[in-house]
Order: sequence, then C-alpha cells, then structure tokens
Amino acid sequence: MARGQVSRGQRNADGTPEAPAARNGRTEDDRSRRTEILQTAASLIASSGLRTSLQEIADACGILPGSLYHHFESKEAILVGLLQRYHAALDQVAERTLDTLDRPDSRSPFDRIGDLGAQIATCAVDHRAALQMSFYEGPSSNPTLIELTRQRPTAILEAMFQTLRAARWAGYLRADIDLHLLADRITQTMLHVGLDIIRHNAPADQVARLFCRILLEGVAAASHTDAELDASPAFLAADAVVRTWSDEPQDDSKAAHIRAVARAEFGRRGYESTTIRDIAAAAGLGTGSVYRVIGSKEELLASIMRSFGEKVAVGWTDVLRSESSPIEKLDALSWINTNMLDRFGDEFRIQLAWMRQSPPDTPNPGWLFTKRVRQMKALLAKGIRSGEIAIESPSDEMLARCMIGVAWIPENILAEIGTRASLIHLRDTTLRGVVARSE
Repeated sequence: MARGQVSRGQRNADGTPEAPAARNGRTEDDRSRRTEILQTAASLIASSGLRTSLQEIADACGILPGSLYHHFESKEAILVGLLQRYHAALDQVAERTLDTLDRPDSRSPFDRIGDLGAQIATCAVDHRAALQMSFYEGPSSNPTLIELTRQRPTAILEAMFQTLRAARWAGYLRADIDLHLLADRITQTMLHVGLDIIRHNAPADQVARLFCRILLEGVAAASHTDAELDASPAFLAADAVVRTWSDEPQDDSKAAHIRAVARAEFGRRGYESTTIRDIAAAAGLGTGSVYRVIGSKEELLASIMRSFGEKVAVGWTDVLRSESSPIEKLDALSWINTNMLDRFGDEFRIQLAWMRQSPPDTPNPGWLFTKRVRQMKALLAKGIRSGEIAIESPSDEMLARCMIGVAWIPENILAEIGTRASLIHLRDTTLRGVVARSE
C-alpha cells in the first residue's frame, strides 16, 4: 500500500474495519449493540477515566454484564474497540483529504489547512476516551491493545503534509520550513483539542482554526530575530532559572528513591492505573515500607506535583517580572517549558494525566493551570493593547488556553531535534509564523 493510502474495506457500524469472518457470523442487531456498548464506554471513560468498570458500562447500557460479555470478552477488548474506532475515523478523514488534493479547490491555502485541522480536532473530541488512552501505556497482556496505544496516525500525518505541501506550491508557506515537522506539530496540536483542559467546552472547529492561525501566521506584529530574543531580559531570566535545575543537590534518601520510582511509574502507567504495590515492586521494597516512608498514593502524587509546580512557578514569575515586551516574555516562557519537558518528562506526563481526568477548572497541587491561564490572559491583553500582538480570537479565554498549549513542544519532536532547535521551531511558528510574507 502506498504511503498515505487508506484501506477501503467494509467496516462495522462503529467505523472499525470488519473481518470477513466477523461479517458472516454477526447479525445486524449484534453490530448495533456492539456500537451502542462502545459509544457508552467512550462516554463513561471520557468523564471518569480508565477506572470505569465493566459493571458500570453494562449498567449504563441497561444490560447485564453477561450480555456484555457476548459482545466483548473483557474490558481490554472494549478498549481495543475504542482505539480501532478512533484510528478508523482519522483514516477516513485522511482518505477524504488525499482524494481531493488534486481536484480544483476554491478555498484559500489557510482554509484548506484549517478545514483539515478542524476535522482532526472534531474527531479527537468525538473519540476523546481513545485519545486519552493513546497518550500513555497502561499495563496489559493484550498485544493488540499495546500496539494500538503506540500507533502513530500515519495516514492523517501524510494528509496534513500533502496539504501543507500544496500550500507551499501556492506560495503561502515559506520555502525553508520543514513540512514534515510542521505537519507533525499541527496534527498533534489538533488532536490535543480533544482534551477538555485545552478546549474548555468551546466548539472544536473554532479552537482548531485559532490554533492554525497561531501556528501558521504567528502572533507577533513585528519581526524578531533569534539574536534579539536571546538577548532579552525575559530570556536571560528564563535561562538563569533553567541553569539552577542542574545545580540541585542530589538526595539519596529512601524517600527520594521512592519518589523517583513513583514519577516513572505514574508517567508510564498513568496515575489511576498505578498502585502502591506497583511502586513498591519497582523500587525493590515492601508495600508496608513504602506506606511508612511516603504515606498514601495521593500524598505521594501531591508531593511530586508540588515539586514540579514550584519549578514552573519560579520560571513564570521571573519571566513575567522582567523588563521585556509581551512577545519576549512569550518566547522566554517557551524556553522554560521546553527545558522542563526535557529535564522532567515524567512529571510533565503526570500533569497531563491529572488534567485529562479532571474537569477543566479543577485545581491541582501542581502546575496551577487556572492561575497560568489568568497570567497568560493578562500578558496577551497587554500585548494586544500595545500593538505587539496581532491575532483575532473568539474570546480571550480561548486565546490564552491555545497560547499555553502551543508553548509546549511535542515530546517526540523535542527528542528528535533537541532543545535549541525546538525553541527555534516554536519561534518560527507561534511568534514569527511560517507564511511567506512580501517584503
């Protein structure tokens, strides 16, 4: 199969590819009930997380657990079904996009990119339970489930790349931009619209188009070189904070060892799926010893999140207090975030897990997201009033949440190109924009 090509085989009513044997042995009623179960499970998991039980799913469907087992042999089989629906839906979006790329199209290059982004974002919202599962790996003996949680949306990435390439041919994008990198960044950003903490109940297509406007056109009204941004008081303040992280004293105590192991386990499994027994086993200690040293799992999580949040708070405070312009401060905050992700990846994944499983305005003991939103609103308002920031947005709330979202580089991109190149990419997109501007 050629790159980007999507299978056109027959699908279940829920959108997943269906094997011939399944088609022959399953009635239409069976397929409808299977779809109903998956839709119910998706709704429950999106609101309550992976702790949702088979009993709860059966109750919500109005059937006995035994009847549920007629369609799915286990909870993991339901999770497989949800992930298959999610990937099938993304593949269908990719297929439609690739089929129309060579046809006459009256839309502007931005609208073609924005329309694709909106479709991806809508798919992410519709399948947000599966999206949540795709962000981390839980313990499983089901190889299909493990494979699906690791699966990259290759077809949609290809569709975004080809759409961007067409925009470059049309003269909309700069010739020096890495389109594969940009396609990955935009696609992941669109998928993150499925996280309530970013979307905040706003229409998915509005959020997607605002993200595209920021990433393609940038928010800075004037051009800023790397040398100018590197020399700003805000960037120097951010870099000074980053350097202090290398000077932290090493703690060799048992409590520090347990916290380090817990960070890795929470980051790998997700908070809900990790038990004190898991942490104890990974640390090579007895469960009782872990309880005596660190207390409950909730106390351990709060301790880890507070430590991470304090580092973020120091960085944000020093940057926001500096004598710099709003654009320079946005740039410096990106440098803080990039280095946080590089140095404290486990803690960052714990923050994501917490925010994914909590209502958008739920306070947490770590990053204090609602406070960051308020700070970002004030910073953006100042920049808009002074004319340094030029961006249209349906609301200041949406703009602040989107700007916080784009200030973080995806982990795979950071691992591939490193911290400095990641910062340049953030500047090229969020600040300067990647569109070809007439001199």
